[in-house]
Amino acid sequence: MAYDPKQRREQLKEILTINPFLPDRRLARHFDVSVQTVRLDRLALGIPGQRTRTKEVAERVYEKVRAMGQLEVVGELIDLELGKSAISIMEVTPEMAFQRTGITRSQYIFAQADSLAICVIDAENVVTGIANLKFKRQAGVGEKLIAKAQVIREKGSKSVVLVETRSRGELVFRGKFLVFALDERRDQD
Repeated sequence: MAYDPKQRREQLKEILTINPFLPDRRLARHFDVSVQTVRLDRLALGIPGQRTRTKEVAERVYEKVRAMGQLEVVGELIDLELGKSAISIMEVTPEMAFQRTGITRSQYIFAQADSLAICVIDAENVVTGIANLKFKRQAGVGEKLIAKAQVIREKGSKSVVLVETRSRGELVFRGKFLVFALDERRDQD
């Protein structure tokens, strides 16, 4: 379907409002135009590039986190609804993988999931008590790991958080975390 420039720009604006993480090359395929045309349309609309859009969304999300600082979160936090769900993305770098095989070291996948399980809790001081982990497949350098956390049960200061990490649509990791929101007043007694 051929779009006139005005119509294409309106649709581009709508699409990026819904999903600000879409890269220009994917938008170009959607509209059947060149990547340069998409860039020019974005510039005309005052819409920044994908990296800037992702950073802006992440900054808004990090403001909600209560249990840890922005630098303590492993991966890039892109969505957070305290007490309910959270999403982070982490691209596997060569430093995260075994040099000989390029396979991601498990501690990085665990750290992303654990920090996400802590972030989703609406409390100032949260720790992991128990974690039941299942690594389902290997991930390699360059893969983007998308971790999604969901609070599945709460009772008092205890919460069970399910975290699933996927790459290329495939399940890489699944973990259930029993996390505790610590009451600072109890610590002072």
